[in-house]
Amino acid sequence: MAQPDTAHARPQGISPHALGNDTLLHELEQLHRTRHETFLYGSEDALKRHTLRTGQLEAEYLHRFPNRLVTAGRTRAGARARDAAVRAEALPE
Repeated sequence: MAQPDTAHARPQGISPHALGNDTLLHELEQLHRTRHETFLYGSEDALKRHTLRTGQLEAEYLHRFPNRLVTAGRTRAGARARDAAVRAEALPE
């Protein structure tokens, strides 16, 4: 009898909906921490799985926390203001 393809038989992880808030945040932190290494050195399948899982968990986080804190410097307006301040400081007096 043929063995199932283990790459496709592996579970995809616990549904993001079933994770508690603390666990969801912990899982996101782990994925973000390992992203660069997976991107550089992971197989194509590992990168696809990493990307899929990250997207699932991020979507769940945004669903749960639509009004999360967004710092001004992480917005387009904040970045423009920062750039304008740098240019103003560079002007001769």
